[in-house]
Amino acid sequence: MSTFISEPGTRLGGRYRLEDRVSDASGWAAWKAIDETLARPVAVLTFAPGFPRISEVLTAARAASRLTDARLAQVFDVEDDWDQAYVVMEWVAGDSLDDLLADGPLDPARGAEIVAEAAEALAAAHTTGVAHLCLTPQSLRWTPGGGVKVLGTGIDAALSDTTADDPAAADTRGLAMLLYAALTRYWPGPGMGTLPAAPLADGRPCSPRQVCAGVPASIDEVTIQALFQRDRRRGPPLTTPALFADALAEVIPAPLAPPPAAPPPPGPRTGGFTRNGEYGTAAPYSPRPPSDYPDTPGWTPSNGGGGYRPARRGGGRPMLSRLAIVLVVLLVLAAIGTGVYSLTRSHGGAGAAGRSGRGSASPSVAASTVLTPVSAGGFDALGLANDPGNEDNAGAPMAIDGDNTTAWHTQFYVGSPLFGGLKTGTGLILDMGKPVSLSKVEITFGPEAGANVAIMVGNNKSVSSAGLASFTKVAKRKHLGGGLQTFTASSAAKGRYVLIWFTKLPPLQGSGNQFEALIYNVVVRGSG
Repeated sequence: MSTFISEPGTRLGGRYRLEDRVSDASGWAAWKAIDETLARPVAVLTFAPGFPRISEVLTAARAASRLTDARLAQVFDVEDDWDQAYVVMEWVAGDSLDDLLADGPLDPARGAEIVAEAAEALAAAHTTGVAHLCLTPQSLRWTPGGGVKVLGTGIDAALSDTTADDPAAADTRGLAMLLYAALTRYWPGPGMGTLPAAPLADGRPCSPRQVCAGVPASIDEVTIQALFQRDRRRGPPLTTPALFADALAEVIPAPLAPPPAAPPPPGPRTGGFTRNGEYGTAAPYSPRPPSDYPDTPGWTPSNGGGGYRPARRGGGRPMLSRLAIVLVVLLVLAAIGTGVYSLTRSHGGAGAAGRSGRGSASPSVAASTVLTPVSAGGFDALGLANDPGNEDNAGAPMAIDGDNTTAWHTQFYVGSPLFGGLKTGTGLILDMGKPVSLSKVEITFGPEAGANVAIMVGNNKSVSSAGLASFTKVAKRKHLGGGLQTFTASSAAKGRYVLIWFTKLPPLQGSGNQFEALIYNVVVRGSG
């Protein structure tokens, strides 16, 4: 609109350079801009002369700037100069719910998990008196790092002059509408964005199960209870985001039980973060080896009392008996070898490799050789101002040393597996020394289940949100069990760096309310 005072290239506050207008309405515009002081992308709201709700928007932006949940898009700066007022916010890359639904409804469990995360974030906002009131599919994003972000909390309502007599109930219904959309790819009301209006029965939207097959009855019931504010057979009505989040937690399918064999946790951590962001210290880190790691010798305390040595196997079986078993095995192998040789001779050899006198690996094996990392380091790209940005850099080489008795670990976080509400992810980065294409990554985790992990490849090792955004995700797993887990690449993307990115941490065994991840060993397979 010609009435807007700002154009591409305009600098606000001497540091925010406007680049692209991403949306606008009567009296305001949203821009992608560059914070030239911190060299990072930001979102900026500007206003046309005479826009009547500038005061309300700036007040809402100041209130939103005090929100600390990392799943809520942050407000960085508010300028109340009436000649050139503006609001600077976090630029959130990633897919909106609209984008995620482009190919059809989400898996019900995944949809419920995403909306439950958003509900927890808005529950935190409501404790400070801030509501959203304008939730749409564009308000909910899935970031490249695999985390949930809610955009526009408080600010979108001020821009559109939206109010509610019961803000908690209004946001709960808005969250239920997002979940309905995730489950069905329909919007329970007039069409919204790319989503058509849901089919009706008796003047109301049909339930998700009536619209889309495969929605579990339990998730369907919680969605309808929150959407229509119905009474529940047990528990209070779902009239707040916190109650809705709790109800979803009860009906989201539980992860599979972890495998029985997994390394035990190392000793106490050297440091971690509390929910309020304070850094704490504990006893020195002292990893202990697995008691009986799969496919490796067991370990038992040495007589010296301080070290460990390989355990004896076989329960004291006499040496003569063991020699007899070995002899039988050798005879069987010899018989098999003779049979294979005779069979290949009768069919004229073993193909091209046999005729040339040289063997060659099959294509599948050749494309999946073990690749050795050059180095490893912590990748705390989303660290906070009071976070030293060090996820055990010193211990990172232990994850690639081939020794299943040593481990890299994240810091521990208190109160929530989502990094205590301080950020949305952290990781371990491997330098492969050259661009590689992955086939599989085999990771030996600690014994506790519950981690969400993505495998990414890229060429930018900058420990920053921009560096993280440059990576391509090639595999991901949720609710991982402990011990050895295999990730199979779904993309042929190449990159020099392999990033193991956590978006949810497992509990620290025996700690009660502490959460951290452990990696004992990583094996990368693919081609260079």
